[in-house]
Amino acid sequence: MPLIKSVSGIRGIVDPACGQPVTLTPEVARDMGRAFATYLARGGVGDSARRTLIGSRDGRPGGQVYLDAFAQGAWDCGALVIPSGVVSTPGTALAVAENAEPLGVAGGVVITASHNPQQWNGIKLLMGDGRAPTASEAAAVFDLFDRRDFDAVNTSPPPAPPPVPDIHQAHVARVLKQVDCDAIRAHGFRVMLDSINGAGAQTGRMLLERLGCTVQHVNDQPGSAFGRSPEPTAENLQDFCATVAGADVAVAFVQDPDADRLAILDNTGRYIGEEYTLALAARHVFANNPGPAVANLSTSRMIDDLAAAAGAPCVVHRSAVGEANVVETMRRVSAHVGGEGNGGVIDPRVVYVRDSLISMALVLQLMADEDRRLSRIVDQIPRYAIVKEKLEVDHPRIARILTALKDAFADQRINDLDGLRIDWPDRWVHVRASNTEPIMRLIAEATDEQSALELIAHVRVVVDATL
Repeated sequence: MPLIKSVSGIRGIVDPACGQPVTLTPEVARDMGRAFATYLARGGVGDSARRTLIGSRDGRPGGQVYLDAFAQGAWDCGALVIPSGVVSTPGTALAVAENAEPLGVAGGVVITASHNPQQWNGIKLLMGDGRAPTASEAAAVFDLFDRRDFDAVNTSPPPAPPPVPDIHQAHVARVLKQVDCDAIRAHGFRVMLDSINGAGAQTGRMLLERLGCTVQHVNDQPGSAFGRSPEPTAENLQDFCATVAGADVAVAFVQDPDADRLAILDNTGRYIGEEYTLALAARHVFANNPGPAVANLSTSRMIDDLAAAAGAPCVVHRSAVGEANVVETMRRVSAHVGGEGNGGVIDPRVVYVRDSLISMALVLQLMADEDRRLSRIVDQIPRYAIVKEKLEVDHPRIARILTALKDAFADQRINDLDGLRIDWPDRWVHVRASNTEPIMRLIAEATDEQSALELIAHVRVVVDATL
């Protein structure tokens, strides 16, 4: 299992008890700190007299070790890391963006492996405006890391860092500005929240309570073991669905460990899932702040239907998979909302990072505006069946698989912006390498589940013949 490097940062195994080689060590974290500080210095980013970075971690046990190691490496090469403790990725990103001037913040780092299992951890970088690095920026940092090309300038211990303002309060306050709080409070929604013992526990509950919700909170202890597989999929949330079904709540929200993604269950305990997170948020934005939207190639066409129903200027632009790619396209087209089908909603009024808090707020606003149960709202959105599979495949083999698929389906509409997306009039399939794991993802969408499964099977015939 190699160290995974992508636009999402780096991720690796940290727990030898899982039976796999440890690939993310404190030494790796230290060298990433050196590489990022060197990159910023050579690019003239930040104040040369004192470049500062805001550092945080998700709730995984042991994360502080990697944050400390990164901070030491960054200081070696001229950047002082201001530690902020257990903070969500979007909260950290907002703190970076808001403190560029007062604290001279030039970037940030979050120690997180996002939805990966407990034995993983990772390092996610943030640029000075709070966004993730673009593919080219990330590649430049990785090049310095791989060649160990560092500009060491400090040999003395780092000074005490300046205090950072309360990130949790600032994040919640920014989100609250984007919705009609009084309208939401008037409904007195009963809400369940599962924070997977991650970084979104404190801010998630704070936001919901300030919106007048009665909150039943589970997995609300950052630093504790996850208790279940952390990716918020239907398979991993079966027990939670049963709990919600008998809880008499208006909605249930499920965060991932660094709180940038959100899955949703409706008032019946039905797993709406991650694809609907962006669709529901976009439905509200199209009605109240109409304009362009961006979704990646693997995201459901529900958002296209919603944009078409809303009319101009609502139009959906597609990007390669990966938050950085979505953001780059959003900035280019001045999008009002964007995101991915993995439950990640990006609202540029808050920060150019996926954010479970703004996702929850927009969904509650939609429920208040339409004054209907969430199950009724969902049932009126054009429905598709999306099937997702993943295969363990070494990345070098994936190129051969994509070539074989392109030849096999040469008579269909093909988009090779990111892997291969093959479109028919009423269905599509997207085959690509994961940015964060040594796997290949197969995603198919059709008007019903059987058709989507048949499409996956059709593609698997070619894939299996190539393996």
